Amino acid sequence: MNNTAYPAGEVVLGVDARDPAEGPVRFAFDCALLRGVRLRAVHAWRLPSCAADLPFGIPEEDRGAWEDHEVQLLSDALRPWREKYPEVEVLEDVRLLSPGDALARRSAGAGLVVVGRSRGGELGATARKVLREGRAPLVVVPL
Repeated sequence: MNNTAYPAGEVVLGVDARDPAEGPVRFAFDCALLRGVRLRAVHAWRLPSCAADLPFGIPEEDRGAWEDHEVQLLSDALRPWREKYPEVEVLEDVRLLSPGDALARRSAGAGLVVVGRSRGGELGATARKVLREGRAPLVVVPL
């Protein structure tokens, strides 16, 4: 049920799993449902500041535990949306990158990228990065 008025490809949503903004998330799920495509929810994260203090680098177990925590945060943030939109296939994508880099990379092959805009009204660094380097239409939704 893909609407040919829109570019083909999945909807990519930039989401902060620690504080998911309802507006962008709802918009992305609505677009994926309308288009009949998969929703890829991208959550970017950084290593904790304590990682810089480790004298011999980051043990793989620690990095894995931190990443598992980020994956769980995203899963928990999306759970109510999956229940509201059971028809939408959701792919959770956790990236150890800046949000802008993660979304710009994931935009290749996407039909649409959705991000939130801060309450100040100006485009944030993430939206600017995706505008410069992204390869899909970008929608910036107020938080």
